[in-house]
Amino acid sequence: MKLSRLGEFGLIERVRRTTAQGRGVNLGIGDDAAWVQTRSGSCLLTADLLIEGVHFDLKWTSLYALGHKTLAVNMSDIAAMGGTPAYLLLSLGIPATFESEDVEEFYRGIRSLALKSGVSLVGGDTSVAKSLFISACLVGDAPYRPITRGGAQVGDDIYVTGTLGDSALGLRLLKRKSPKLTQRAAKFLLSRHHFPTARVQAGATLAREKLARAMIDISDGLLQDLDHICKASRIGAVLAEETLPLSAAYRSLAGHDGTGHALAGGEDYELLFCARRRDRSRIEKLQGHLNVPITRIGTCVPARYGMTVLDRKGQRISFRARGHDHFKQR
Repeated sequence: MKLSRLGEFGLIERVRRTTAQGRGVNLGIGDDAAWVQTRSGSCLLTADLLIEGVHFDLKWTSLYALGHKTLAVNMSDIAAMGGTPAYLLLSLGIPATFESEDVEEFYRGIRSLALKSGVSLVGGDTSVAKSLFISACLVGDAPYRPITRGGAQVGDDIYVTGTLGDSALGLRLLKRKSPKLTQRAAKFLLSRHHFPTARVQAGATLAREKLARAMIDISDGLLQDLDHICKASRIGAVLAEETLPLSAAYRSLAGHDGTGHALAGGEDYELLFCARRRDRSRIEKLQGHLNVPITRIGTCVPARYGMTVLDRKGQRISFRARGHDHFKQR
């Protein structure tokens, strides 16, 4: 079957089904990070690829920002499991036309975030390549039982941290070379795209307090990532469009798009999680402690109802694109 039909997640599922679990593997392929047992405890492992022309364009992304983003997106996977990022292995395929200063600028972006987050760059590899190719592997500590995608139950509330759609809208402005790029609102959206924030403290707190029953980070779009939770937990979901947390910048520049980027746009790297109704007050109190908004946007329902988005009048909103898939044709 061609990958354009199978899709990225269909390919991953085929690999998962034919791969042995292995000694000491508590959780392997199919979640935000693997969870493995070691002699001294357990750790989380995640890996990510960033390829020029696929994931980024150096016409509008600085190498410093790209370094920051490389580490941040991997930290977000560890955060989605409730872990703490610790050690980074980084391999680069670098065009021979690059200057040494270019590479140093990329590593400066890595170091700036690594110093703030306590992550150590401990090794990797380099090679010549036709375009810039980045392969990162991040190891994280698992001080609490990791939160998977498969723990949500019917009746649970659905929450997200932060705001949605900012990164995708920022990317749209870049691609269209919008004259609004100099506006204050546009600069906020571009910052959200180039310098995402991994919600490590929020993820660890939700794991420590045993508040999140299922969790994922929003890298491929709200609907697509929620669909991953629904499939893993064997549930459906109902979302209320009016509750989606949108930044002031998004509201001012989204135009006719409305909530489209918030529903299907990727690279927000916010946490999407499900929790018991009885824990609502505890979760509300966390916002002040974490200094990040946490918004209840929906409810888990029986799987037979699928996934539904309702507008202000309670009418179903039709949607086609659910988010990013590397292989499926649009």
